Amino acid sequence: LKLVPAAGKLEVRVKGPNVTPGYYQRDDLTRAAFDDEGFYRIGDAVTFADPADPTQGIVFDGRVAEDFKLSSGTWVSVGRVRVRLIAACNPIVQDAVIAGHDRDEIGALVFLSPAAQGMTPEAIREKLAAGLRALAAEGAGSSTRPARLLVMREPPSIDANEITDKGYINQRAVLEKRAALVGTLYAGGEDVVR
Repeated sequence: LKLVPAAGKLEVRVKGPNVTPGYYQRDDLTRAAFDDEGFYRIGDAVTFADPADPTQGIVFDGRVAEDFKLSSGTWVSVGRVRVRLIAACNPIVQDAVIAGHDRDEIGALVFLSPAAQGMTPEAIREKLAAGLRALAAEGAGSSTRPARLLVMREPPSIDANEITDKGYINQRAVLEKRAALVGTLYAGGEDVVR
């Protein structure tokens, strides 16, 4: 195991007899998946549980591959933004997909939780707007919070690979499948919560 600085995070890389030697008959994928020392790039990032004492272990810190830069060149830590957004909109947001690659600000496609059932659209909109205001009031920069949201009417699809085998949302697949909705998110309009 080694930890490599990548986009402001520590990327996990592994090597050993228990790690695949590469992709079957795909030298191009194998070259991209391994570094020059033969370590497999798993795509996960970690942080130290206690930065002053590395012996306390490491904690998952999102996926390196999910992170992106805003048009300002500032990195967005998708995992952190997602968790903060869900917490700020508790209990009505079950999950969110963070967008904004090469854009001026972060946006999110949100999936409502069962707690939103029975709420009027106006009440849902106000709860989401209040969550955005609470994040903005924390004073953090634009790379740490969404400025706009769009509620997804269709849940994430397992068949479309929007949900991983482990039951997590597949950020990339959702953004690709719902590219038109990302366009709507940034075009504005009455459906977008700000």
